Amino acid sequence: MADILKIALIVVGILAIYVNYWLLAQALFPSLVERAAKQYASPVKLTVIGLAAALAPVILGLILAQRPNPVFQISGITMMVVPGLLGLAGSAGLTSRIGAGLNSPLDASQPWRRVLRGGIVLSGSFLLPVVGWIIIPIWVLISGLGAFLLSLKAESSDSPTPFIPATQPIA
Repeated sequence: MADILKIALIVVGILAIYVNYWLLAQALFPSLVERAAKQYASPVKLTVIGLAAALAPVILGLILAQRPNPVFQISGITMMVVPGLLGLAGSAGLTSRIGAGLNSPLDASQPWRRVLRGGIVLSGSFLLPVVGWIIIPIWVLISGLGAFLLSLKAESSDSPTPFIPATQPIA
């Protein structure tokens, strides 16, 4: 029983980490997540762009990580992790898009709830054996990287919006 509980809690923890990264992206970069959600209108294009952008850093990172020097190893691991983190930020747009399909009246005042609902649904799809363990998470990261890159391109055409801090304390 302890082994089953251990594995179940590890899986739930990993899924919670995904949702937390998506919420973090929504909290820190709401306009980027909104633009990334719009980019998911063409997911095949996002996948091709993300795959093209991820290949070079991952291959170079693998080569560097196999070198005996720790500086090269750390650099190689970093080169492999950064596209994944950018992919998580971009895939927050996918979770926002999924959450928008599960509309709630609270979305107008609390837009992060879309990301929470969509993140829970998307991370729940990761539980499907084989497809959910391998194919869907990799696709989410790759397409998320594509969405992130296209969102940056879309940002250059938009006018920048300044950060205005809240005048009342957050409760």
